[in-house]
Amino acid sequence: MLLQEFARAGVTDVVVSPGSRSQALALAAVALERAGGTTVHVRLDERTAGFFALGLAVETGRPAVVVTTSGTAVANLHPAVLEAHHSGVPMIVVSADRPDELRGIGSNQTTVQPGIFGPAVSFVRDVQAPSAQTDVDALRPSARELARQAVAAASGHAGSPGPVHLNVAFREPLSAGLSDEAVAPIDDADRDLAFADRRRNTGLPVAELAPDDEPATVVIAGHDAGEDAERVAWELGAPLLAEVSSGAHFGRNLVVAYRDLLRDPRFGGAVRRAVALGHPTLSREVPALLQRADVETIVVRAPGADAYDPARASRPDAATTVVGDVRVTGRTTPAHRAWVGRWVAASRTLLGDGDAAPDLGAKRSSDRAERNRFLRDEVALRRRPVDRGMLVDAVWGATWPHDRLVLGASQLIRVADSRVAGKKLRVHANRGLAGIDGTVSTALGIAAAIAGSPGTTRVLVGDLTFLHDLGAFVTGTRERTHRVQVVVGNDGGGAIFRGLEVAATTRPEDMERMMSTPQQVDVERVVTGLGWEYRRAATWGDLESVLTDPAERLVVEVPLVD
Repeated sequence: MLLQEFARAGVTDVVVSPGSRSQALALAAVALERAGGTTVHVRLDERTAGFFALGLAVETGRPAVVVTTSGTAVANLHPAVLEAHHSGVPMIVVSADRPDELRGIGSNQTTVQPGIFGPAVSFVRDVQAPSAQTDVDALRPSARELARQAVAAASGHAGSPGPVHLNVAFREPLSAGLSDEAVAPIDDADRDLAFADRRRNTGLPVAELAPDDEPATVVIAGHDAGEDAERVAWELGAPLLAEVSSGAHFGRNLVVAYRDLLRDPRFGGAVRRAVALGHPTLSREVPALLQRADVETIVVRAPGADAYDPARASRPDAATTVVGDVRVTGRTTPAHRAWVGRWVAASRTLLGDGDAAPDLGAKRSSDRAERNRFLRDEVALRRRPVDRGMLVDAVWGATWPHDRLVLGASQLIRVADSRVAGKKLRVHANRGLAGIDGTVSTALGIAAAIAGSPGTTRVLVGDLTFLHDLGAFVTGTRERTHRVQVVVGNDGGGAIFRGLEVAATTRPEDMERMMSTPQQVDVERVVTGLGWEYRRAATWGDLESVLTDPAERLVVEVPLVD
């Protein structure tokens, strides 16, 4: 009944991890799926289930229901719940529990589940078990109201989107088999998909901004800023400093090498106004800019937990303006176009033309020596070992608008952010808390959400991020599979920690053991043992070829050179 009401309120996906106490919910979910009311996804452990649901919501904009049994099963959702909270992604956790009379007496698999996620959930309900005398039909109105309240809270009808928690108690006998006739089908006309769409309802004012008289504005697009950031930059006549997972890493005003230019007094030093959208997390230069006393800061509040306001930490009296949206009034002038042009040109100069490619003119030359030189250069290029820059360039180049790209919290996302050209792609990264948890599981949820489309969901991770989510590769044999490529840049440890300041004053062996955590896992044996295809790409030629491999579930290991 509760799951039916979720479906009527616009929920289309239920993610289930098996468990005894939650069996009634699991069996009802699959019966509802047969009746056409929902799509069920079974994940073998709760941590991967939570991130899988996160990926579904990131792509669809609607919350998925995550069903778990009691005890530690609920606690295993905590990393995904935290990520959903801080990134403003809707999620509905439905945990099974003991009835009230069995709590607090040492019952097996029983702990305090209501409130287990603390302030990370905005809506918590502890639903007591009905008695044997309860009229089931009499419960339907309250189930409908509860489902709509949960979906509204998760979708952000009265605040930021995020996770909610329903803790549902069950008495024994826990369930009985359901006939198909016992589950009413959900017609499309019964669904209220718009009700569950992900929203941003901050209640904050809309700021009206005009292009500045003396051009000195930049627009900063952090994670999940959305395409609107590109429009704001264009209308303000401002350089666009867009992170790779912003959704705005494209357009005529895009400045890829923004880190270097923010450190340059001729560029960063000339900024007097910054408009920030989304959640910037990939540089130190952006927060340093927003902390300056001579920079007026306008922050468009993102759907996540906290308004992005780094100035508040260093300057409590800083005049950061936090708004719900911006509207640009007025027109730009040639001076604004010159301001943007200087940034864009300087960025292109810093990035250069990349690695020298073979001269295509020589390929068609009538001079045999020139043609031979071209062939030698081409062979040499294809035999080159792969570094991080080459890897992100290849993955970015192989990904198209009908694909999806998921970036893990490793050194690779920072390399991509600092060099890849503008392209209008759907790029996701778990940047709410920027942890390495659940990256592959999130990508699998995204892949499930675009099932039926021609696109590939491609995941680019470092080796530790890959190893941290091995559970994602374990799938029941009855579950649907989707076209996913997991590209693992393997340098044998945590390269991201090598840049920490402490590395200059710490014994190298201590840094290696305690921070880099070197590993020698045989990736091929691991992934093939879990039923996935495996390819190794040790050279540029291998990499170009393997990224178009038609295998449905593929792991590509790329040994990296510094």
